[in-house]
Parts: sequence; structure tokens; C-alpha cells
Amino acid sequence: MANDVIGWVLEEADRAMLLDRMTPAYEQVIAHHVTLKADPGAQESAPAAQDAEIIGLADDGAGVQAAVVRLNGTTRRPDGGVYHITWSLAAGRRAVESNGVIAKCGWVARAPIKIQLCASRF
Repeated sequence: MANDVIGWVLEEADRAMLLDRMTPAYEQVIAHHVTLKADPGAQESAPAAQDAEIIGLADDGAGVQAAVVRLNGTTRRPDGGVYHITWSLAAGRRAVESNGVIAKCGWVARAPIKIQLCASRF
């Protein structure tokens, strides 16, 4: 993970529930947060996540798995990326690759799962 990021951290109870419902495909389980912006200004913060749900999964079959998130009615981040939670990674892969995997491989829709996210800087 980056050293200075704003976004939303997945509440621990929801993380545990999701890990039971969505089996990680790769050995390194991440399942931690949704990024809004990397390297934000000192005064920037993420707004409240009023309505968040997992609506799909992406997996390149080569080591990057991500859960697509609809946040406050949209999947589109301000930077043009897709809101997501990097779910799991194989050795040698990095969380920063998730947006590229979603763009290149697309994602498979699934029944929405409501989640709780907490605005955070991490």
C-alpha cells in the first residue's frame, strides 16, 4: 500500500463476512480499503461513504483479484479508475495493478453486498 492515501477502510466485521462469502483466489489476502486518491494534499480527506456495496469481481487469472465497489451510486473514481478493493494477490503482484486488471479484463457482476466503509488516511 502507498504511504499516504485517502479513501475508505473496510469495517472489520464486514471484512470477515466478505472473506467467508468471497474466497480469495491468491495467497496474499488484502481486502482492506477503497482508494480515493494517492498522495493527497495535507488537508484533503475522503467524504463519508454513505452507500457502499460490492457489485462485482475482477480476476486476471494471473495473480490479481479485485472486488468492484459501487460507492454513493457510482463505480467511477474522480481519476477515471474504478472503485475497488484489492482482494488477493499472488507472489510478485501488487495492489496498484488492480485498476489495470479491471480496465483490461473487465469484471463479472454479482449480487450486491452492502458494506460499511470508514473514511480514512493510511
